[in-house]
Amino acid sequence: MANRMSRGEFVALVAMMFATIAFSIDSMLPALPNIGAQLSPDDVNKAQLILTSFVLGMGIGTFFTGPLSDAFGRKPVIYVGSALYIIAAAAAWASSSLEMLLVARIFQGIGCAAPRVVAMAIIRDLYSGREMARIVSIAMMIFTLVPAIAPMLGAGVIALTGWRGIFASFILFSLITIVWMGVRLPEPLSVENRRPLRLPLILDAARQMFTHPTVRLSILVQTLCLGMLFTMLTMVQPVYDVIHDSADSFPFWFGFVALMAGSASLLNAALVIKLGMRRIVTWALGAQVLFTTAVIALSAADLSPTLSFAVFVSWQTAVFFMAGMTMGNLNAIAMEPMGHIAGMAASVIGAISTVFAAAIAAPIGQMFDGSITPLAVGILAMSAAGFGLMLHMGRIENRLPA
Repeated sequence: MANRMSRGEFVALVAMMFATIAFSIDSMLPALPNIGAQLSPDDVNKAQLILTSFVLGMGIGTFFTGPLSDAFGRKPVIYVGSALYIIAAAAAWASSSLEMLLVARIFQGIGCAAPRVVAMAIIRDLYSGREMARIVSIAMMIFTLVPAIAPMLGAGVIALTGWRGIFASFILFSLITIVWMGVRLPEPLSVENRRPLRLPLILDAARQMFTHPTVRLSILVQTLCLGMLFTMLTMVQPVYDVIHDSADSFPFWFGFVALMAGSASLLNAALVIKLGMRRIVTWALGAQVLFTTAVIALSAADLSPTLSFAVFVSWQTAVFFMAGMTMGNLNAIAMEPMGHIAGMAASVIGAISTVFAAAIAAPIGQMFDGSITPLAVGILAMSAAGFGLMLHMGRIENRLPA
């Protein structure tokens, strides 16, 4: 790879692959009221399912993309997944009903799973240990610029072309990514290191993952962290609109929060070599428990509208910041013992965490009742459970031989 692509360019390309997810979700946020009013006027809250249907499809797709990339190489799987993503985006653009749009979003998510999962496998092909966590953190830091500007881009596209134009921007974004990868990145998985696509091999790889206690716990905690992030994403636009009457300024506040939270990945990249991945994740989840508890207590008080808005924006930042301090580390913890089956491991980790996180976020999002109570209680429960699991992981590691 050194002959064709520098480390900096490699990190930028991986960040853009990761950013396909954020762009596909966050740029849709300003469009939810318009889509709900046009395609689901009797229950505009159903428009939130546009987000979770995409996430569900992405989780389904991750079951297949890893093993396929282990068998056929990393780049061909990304090409096929990106083609499905582009076709589904075109179908979503042409949708005449919410049901048709949701189906298109599921297939768009399935296609998006390829760059998401295979990019992580490519990192594991080329790096390991804390250096791998550092690369992931730097890529995630760059990737956070996309959610910072995606709602504003979405709002701009809506103003110019209506909400359907957002799907055309998805097509353009994906085309740029795959052309860049095709021209600049050599295939990182050599033919002799590929694993045939055979069911016994897949089952054996899954068995290795689920019998490894650290890998198993890291997948559970990643599910909870993604659940918190997806729950906040599905409910954040209604909170700004209904509770705080700030729908017009929502894209700008969302961008500000994303930029502030983006420093988490930079901080993690600076600290992870010294402190280690598990300790950082544990501290981040413990801090989230305390912060969310304070938010619940303050929401019961008679705060002024300005102060209430400031509390929510601060808490939203804390949730995004927590994601930046945990997701890269949890992926690295789970992938580190699985280097010999990196593609399969990336698939299982991504599939389980994403599908179950979407299953958690969707019903909580539909509970929106004009208050932040369902959101806050859900995030408190998930952060407390994740904190307890990380403490248990620490006890397991202390019992293992050095």
